[in-house]
Amino acid sequence: GHRRKNWKVRKFVLRDDPAYLHYYDPAGGEEPLGAIHLRGCVVTAVQDMPDTKKHDDDNILFEIITANEIHYYLQAASSTERSEWIKAIQSVARTGK
Repeated sequence: GHRRKNWKVRKFVLRDDPAYLHYYDPAGGEEPLGAIHLRGCVVTAVQDMPDTKKHDDDNILFEIITANEIHYYLQAASSTERSEWIKAIQSVARTGK
């Protein structure tokens, strides 16, 4: 969930031109609920989330910090998927427009 108010399932679409990660309601809807601008962002795996008791024993949490310092915490379905998302987002952050 945006800014950790609660966790919600979202469908994500990664685009490199422009460099955005758009998110949608998985139940449907053509319009994105929001977007994360990725140009110049930092993305890393995280073990603990600040200000919560949530600890990532399954190695599935990661964080995106945008160029204007907004922090997004996301949870992948598996540790393999988390690694794939991190690599893909890092690539778009470097080369996307």
